[in-house]
Amino acid sequence: MHRTYSLRSQRAPTAAQIASPPPPPSSTKFSFFGKSSISSSLKKGATSNFGPELSRKLSTFVKMEKNVMRAIELTARERREVAKQLSLWGEGNDDDVSDVTDKLGVLIYEIGELEDQFVDKYDQYRITLKSIRNIEASVQPSRDRKQKITDEIAHLKYKDPQSPKIPVLEQELVRAEAESLVAEAQLSNITREKVKVAFNYQFDALRELAEKLALIAGYGKALLELLDDSAITPGEGRPAYDGYEASKQIIIDAENALASWTLDQAAIRPTLSIRGDYETQDGELYDEEEEAAEAEWAEHNGSEVK
Repeated sequence: MHRTYSLRSQRAPTAAQIASPPPPPSSTKFSFFGKSSISSSLKKGATSNFGPELSRKLSTFVKMEKNVMRAIELTARERREVAKQLSLWGEGNDDDVSDVTDKLGVLIYEIGELEDQFVDKYDQYRITLKSIRNIEASVQPSRDRKQKITDEIAHLKYKDPQSPKIPVLEQELVRAEAESLVAEAQLSNITREKVKVAFNYQFDALRELAEKLALIAGYGKALLELLDDSAITPGEGRPAYDGYEASKQIIIDAENALASWTLDQAAIRPTLSIRGDYETQDGELYDEEEEAAEAEWAEHNGSEVK
């Protein structure tokens, strides 16, 4: 049986990897010991509960996203094991079932590999959001200082309206408010910038994973066509299987399609119902339906004039 494409050796970088080099491995991987151990997780949980109030919600969100990544990583690992087991089971069957299940195992294993790559890219999204959390944590002290001075002034005006400390504190409050304005402006700018960058990481990764999964599904269905599922009567034999070259070619085609895929070749284009031109970072304008309707209307009016 042809098993050239059953076990894969290291391959050259794909077109997608050359256009957009893969990110470093996810920080959740190999997490049974070391930085991501149980004790470290408990410490991080304590940080999200007792850290600066401004950054607590985002800290919790970032931690939850790490749990999502671990779940995807586990799914990817299990899927690769499932692919191996499918090939192992099919080996003891008739030639056609043995060959097709072996090649299906290759495709399913590739899904696990894609999910593993997705985890690495998803981590880039999560790390980018962490930078907002860090800025939030740095802004909290200026807010606290301004509030503390305000409270002191209010207390002195109530207790001793003529206190000489009041003008001094008011001057401190002016400086604290100026510092706070700078910090708040920085937080506002960075939050918007990083949210866009982070979710672009996530949506690009989702887009790549989804379109490559769709490709694999198509080639998987092509493999299934090689199985003769016509019913036979007891004692009747099936024709000899001759689909080895075809199944091998399907795997080669699938591999080539996945290797040559790049983000600018994405087949799925969203269409918005909102009027106006909305341009993404890919340079796409999502007013296509509106333009098509106007063209159709102009053509219809022209035919009536004639």
